[in-house]
Amino acid sequence: MRFNQYEVGNFFDEMFSAEGSPRSAAQALVRSIESLPEGELLTRQQAAERALLQMGITFNVYGEQAGVEKIFPFDILPRIVSAEEWNRIDAGLKQRIRALNLFIDDIYHQQRILKDGIVPKDIIFSAKSYRQQCVGWNPPSGIWCHITGTDLVRHSDGQVYVLEDNLRCPSGVSYVLENRQIMKTLFPRLFAASRIRPVSNYPLKLRDMLESIAPDHIQKPRVVLLTPGIYNSAYFEHSFLAQQMGIELVEGRDLTVEDEQVVMRTTKGFERVDVIYRRLDDDFMDPECFRPDSALGVPGLMQVYKAGNVALANAPGTGIADDKVVYAYVPRMIKYYLGEEILLPNVPTYICAEEKDLTYVLEHLPELVVKAANESGGYGMLVGPHSTKEQCCDFAERIKAAPRNYIAQPTLALSRVPTISGDHFEGRHVDLRPYILYGKDIFVLPGGLTRVALKKGSLVVNSSQGGGSKDTWVLADASHGTQRQEQSTAADTH
Repeated sequence: MRFNQYEVGNFFDEMFSAEGSPRSAAQALVRSIESLPEGELLTRQQAAERALLQMGITFNVYGEQAGVEKIFPFDILPRIVSAEEWNRIDAGLKQRIRALNLFIDDIYHQQRILKDGIVPKDIIFSAKSYRQQCVGWNPPSGIWCHITGTDLVRHSDGQVYVLEDNLRCPSGVSYVLENRQIMKTLFPRLFAASRIRPVSNYPLKLRDMLESIAPDHIQKPRVVLLTPGIYNSAYFEHSFLAQQMGIELVEGRDLTVEDEQVVMRTTKGFERVDVIYRRLDDDFMDPECFRPDSALGVPGLMQVYKAGNVALANAPGTGIADDKVVYAYVPRMIKYYLGEEILLPNVPTYICAEEKDLTYVLEHLPELVVKAANESGGYGMLVGPHSTKEQCCDFAERIKAAPRNYIAQPTLALSRVPTISGDHFEGRHVDLRPYILYGKDIFVLPGGLTRVALKKGSLVVNSSQGGGSKDTWVLADASHGTQRQEQSTAADTH
């Protein structure tokens, strides 16, 4: 397979310039691909798919009668990010997380940003993810959002924009780690000759962060990962991360509260738990505090948390920053809390709760992407240019009935990356989800999950909507040492 027939098109291409020549960061990859014998790339693609099947790298699709568990599609042509660009992204993400954490802490304490009119009170208090129960709570070191997955997109203007923030239970990092392992197996010489920053130190970084938030008096904290169970869409990831970190994977029924401590049932009796990496939403954490009908959580857990005897990551209440309407105010948060201009801009956003924006949105629905405030996975949205008149009319009625619940954005021309389609390459739209850990300091995993819309022309990259993934190669600059030094560490091996 060669790139001479590849059409860049009218989109920003991550691998090729508009003139069709490889971007400087991608030149080595393009040369390597084109030097392969005819048919070899397809053979390696098939090998990758077999490896994924054998590893059991799957996700669950709710609502399907059969074949609920599916292999997550993977394309072996990676997305490449230069060191210079990554440094800008890294700085922008750290700025954003600092501001979001200050915002969450403020919302559940003094509420200064509301009193000063920077964010409207009714936007916060009407949010489904606002937790009145969390007012006055104090997580360790004042950190609420320990683990964040922030979705980035690039428009045709070349600018990288933040599409949304995921602070409750961000998923997908297991695919990042497994994708990299497969790619290193399939392209060993290319990795040996390239300066690609490692990613598989993430489980170690994650465990270090989790241990750092344990109650102060605990010398050797016990960390567990709390999962809703085997039927959750991300259960593969829960079990994978627990295994990689060397911690217990537990369900709510494995934990109980005794003497203001959380304890875990083991074959040796009850043992204290100090830190819980929870992968279920606030509503299900504790039936005595949130939903009384929840059978997934631990009765009394929040009392232990409030007493400072157990740490939770992420802290309850962080979902307020997941609200897509609250997202629209992040540039103002950065200015308010940090006194800085935003480094990674938001996508321009119309807030339907504001009358002027509402009028504009209703008049321009066929041109816009409309999103519900608390939906995810590509659901609850209207892509105007790809919608029928009937669909636009239906959404207009939904918006008028509940304007607080919707935002709208221009239809972005998402950047593309060459992707295998049959026996040739075609451009497919992508986004990028880097993962950020916030403990004693802030760590941004170099790269993250590149999600790709495998359907031709589609802008929806979610796995539940037919999307797949690619490995993301962030090239190292001189400050990160030589490739030989990187390979000599255990950072990029399992």
